[in-house]
Amino acid sequence: MLPAEEQMKTITSGAADIVPAEALTAKLKTGRELVVKLGVDPTAPDLHLGHAVPLRKLRQFQDLGHSVVLIIGDFTALIGDPSGRSATRPALTPELIDANAETYIEQAFKVLDPERTTMRRNSEWLGPLGFAEILRLTSKFTVARILERDDFQKRYRDGVGISLHELLYPMAQAYDSVAIGADVEIGGTDQLFNLLAGRDLMEKLGVEPQVCLTLPLLEGTDGEQKMSKSYGNYVGLTDEPHDMFGKVMSIPDEIMVKYYRLCTALGVDAIERIETGLADGSLHPNEAKRRLAREIVALYHGTESSASAEGAFDRVFRRHEIPDDIPDVRVEHGERVHLPAVMKAAGLSPTNNEARRLIDAGAVKVDGAPVTIGHGEYDVLWAELAGKVLQVGKRRYARIVG
Repeated sequence: MLPAEEQMKTITSGAADIVPAEALTAKLKTGRELVVKLGVDPTAPDLHLGHAVPLRKLRQFQDLGHSVVLIIGDFTALIGDPSGRSATRPALTPELIDANAETYIEQAFKVLDPERTTMRRNSEWLGPLGFAEILRLTSKFTVARILERDDFQKRYRDGVGISLHELLYPMAQAYDSVAIGADVEIGGTDQLFNLLAGRDLMEKLGVEPQVCLTLPLLEGTDGEQKMSKSYGNYVGLTDEPHDMFGKVMSIPDEIMVKYYRLCTALGVDAIERIETGLADGSLHPNEAKRRLAREIVALYHGTESSASAEGAFDRVFRRHEIPDDIPDVRVEHGERVHLPAVMKAAGLSPTNNEARRLIDAGAVKVDGAPVTIGHGEYDVLWAELAGKVLQVGKRRYARIVG
């Protein structure tokens, strides 16, 4: 293995907190293979680059010679992580948890090395716990300590109910660390309380405590809000290569280096050279962003797909050509058709109302020409659409056929 100081240079890159950093250095100096833990509750089936941030840090540990334990929180998902929540999460069914877990695992291995990853489900040890053992564990925590959480404090002040089972969530996550003997636990900055609970419980049970490593939340393509499907600013791990490339190219310049640190497999030295080049003007932001997009697409789709995606991007955005691989969408029609309904049928808009908004905003084109109707009039002659390319925004296309 590399010396501890060299490992720390890689591990600390992009990290928000390492608590305590000196303990991690000491663990690395032993030269042994550390157990690095990430726990995930399978509450959603599809992952985006924001979800992949902790997975990328796990991969760095693997590349440094350490082992990773990926814990699927099939038991804790029944409680629901209260982190950042203003209300109690709705309960998930075991069937939905299992379905989401399978999809999560498939996508996680786009990042992780399967040979150095151990998969566990926390129902293995949390399920068999008897009431006496649960009481013994709860005696290691105080209500005052649990209520220090910002989200619990806010809900308590606002008179929003806090279910008793939510107070047990940090304890359950903490016991995961005890069960596998974690040396390091990784999570987002919103997870620091839960990670520290694991460290505290390990100390109280006489186990060598874990180090808590948090990573910043990743802003979405708008550069403002955290990446989320609900905000429409996400880059999905299963996005088509040309969509992924185009989305990365749309991020603000100011967050490029953060994306390099959190979303790519480039080494620390290479990223620092890019950061220096952007700062002193020797590297043009567009070229840096193109490389960023290539690196990210190559990670999830391979280098050939990355090159093809860049070519498709240039055809559309540099030469203003229509892409080659536009899907044909067959729609029912009469002499006139309702354009919002056609857009919805073609998958270019989720609803008719959203389609009308896009038309009114001038975001819709037919064969490259802006659609000028709208604001109450949305019917068009079928002859004006038949066999033509309907475009919404910069990246959504469909050829309309009857």
